[in-house]
Amino acid sequence: MSFDDFDFDPQVLDGLDAMGFKTPTPVQEQAIPDILKGKDILACAQTGTGKTAAFLLPIINRIIVEPIDGIDTIILEPTRELAVQVDQQLEGFSYFTPVSSIAIYGGRDGHSMEIEMRALKKGADVIVATPGRFLAHLQLGYVKLDSLRHLVLDEADRMLDMGFIVDIMTIINKLPIKRQNLLFSATMPREIRAFSKSILKDPTEISIAISKPAEGILQGVYMVRDSEKNRLIEHVLSGQKNKAQRVLIFAGTKRAVKDLTSHLRNKGFNASAISSDLDQKEREETLFKFKGKSVPILVATDVLSRGIDIKGIEVVINFDVPNDPEDYVHRIGRTARADETGVALTLVSRDGLRKFSRIEQLMEMKVRRLPLPEGFGSISDSSGDRRQSSGRGPGGRGRSNRWQGDNRGGRNRQGGNRNANRSQSRGPRKSPPKG
Repeated sequence: MSFDDFDFDPQVLDGLDAMGFKTPTPVQEQAIPDILKGKDILACAQTGTGKTAAFLLPIINRIIVEPIDGIDTIILEPTRELAVQVDQQLEGFSYFTPVSSIAIYGGRDGHSMEIEMRALKKGADVIVATPGRFLAHLQLGYVKLDSLRHLVLDEADRMLDMGFIVDIMTIINKLPIKRQNLLFSATMPREIRAFSKSILKDPTEISIAISKPAEGILQGVYMVRDSEKNRLIEHVLSGQKNKAQRVLIFAGTKRAVKDLTSHLRNKGFNASAISSDLDQKEREETLFKFKGKSVPILVATDVLSRGIDIKGIEVVINFDVPNDPEDYVHRIGRTARADETGVALTLVSRDGLRKFSRIEQLMEMKVRRLPLPEGFGSISDSSGDRRQSSGRGPGGRGRSNRWQGDNRGGRNRQGGNRNANRSQSRGPRKSPPKG
């Protein structure tokens, strides 16, 4: 199947071609036809499956074919980073079209609020927003939604987890009753199903495998004592000098992120930290440096485990085991994007054994146990798998400068998100799309 089969307007196809999109992913194949028909959608698909394009492309197409005067679409996102990312991807897809958009999110100065206000008054075609910030504009009375045709709730499970349910329902109650609703969620707990029934009308249900990492991810585990984790991270990173250009390290708490980053800097590594302790400007600057490779090592909390698409992250390291098995899949999904390959390592101490066992049960696979370098003390693996690989560990000689490992997640084709620079103003002030 190709994108030509969807009967998109030629301007949409030109944008897809310029961005290098050739073949639809499974979620795109299933969602796009029904969205084009005007049906509501309830889709369970994790980040990296191409879900963003699945809802953006048919919306852009309808705006081109059936233009209106005013705001056509509201896309609600749980975080500022996701709002910016989706707006950037929309910018790339709509480069050859007159479709306009703006990202609306908090944490910026008053001048940004004024820019957002002007764009909302003029009626940008697509508003990509965090719920709280958009509601703040909505309550001031100058946002006109009479013409709205589409509401998209992206990462719905995360928005509910973050306590946005009241804001979302307040926004929904101010929208036209006749509209198309698209709900995308990485997981489908009972709360999401109950929530969906209150806003969706006879939806098409789509479920894309959510518990299998991309096949291109080479996973490995070090069974190591807590007291030796910092030293092991040093060893791994030293072995990857002049190899991996970007390494993303996840830690479970803001304190752990701060302490590990300070430790790495003291040891001479060029590392930065990102967590909710930083204001929006600091977070954007940190991500910009990481994307530009001026800072090759980023230590983060789970604020980055979903929805942030940075192409070319070769290595993801879990400093600790996440409490939620699904969070592990989201974390390691930051590498091996768009059918590329990558490495995901997890440091498992005695306290993390049971949690990692649950992760393996979810993925229905055994992750390879890697041998610790000489001088490190191992812990026993309660799962009973204490086999040590005879291959070299991280930093040693491996094929294509990769770590030895043969366990991969199940195949889950991922649609690549290609970002294009986007000005925060109304109207298509566009930079060239990037493939």
